[in-house]
Amino acid sequence: MSISIERELRNLIRTGNYVLGTKQTLKLLKLGKVKLVIMAKNTPPEIRKRVNYYAKLSNVPVIEYDGTSDDLGHALGKPFVVSLIGVVDEGTSRILELIS
Repeated sequence: MSISIERELRNLIRTGNYVLGTKQTLKLLKLGKVKLVIMAKNTPPEIRKRVNYYAKLSNVPVIEYDGTSDDLGHALGKPFVVSLIGVVDEGTSRILELIS
């Protein structure tokens, strides 16, 4: 049984705790408060580099969403682009199972 990232993202939005955007995600990543970072495919290289650096320091996995920031925003049901999601608590979603 495969896990649909879109379905799990919607479940995360309903039941979990998360932050959207570069500034908030990087802030919580530096503090070690996120369990997972989801990054859009078209995230700018300088942001991608910073996220990967702090994720490696904090031992936090990073998943690249197979779509643009516009697609990621749409998958979340948001009317704006989203390049980064920081998962603080997954709720009832199985989004952390996507890591393996």
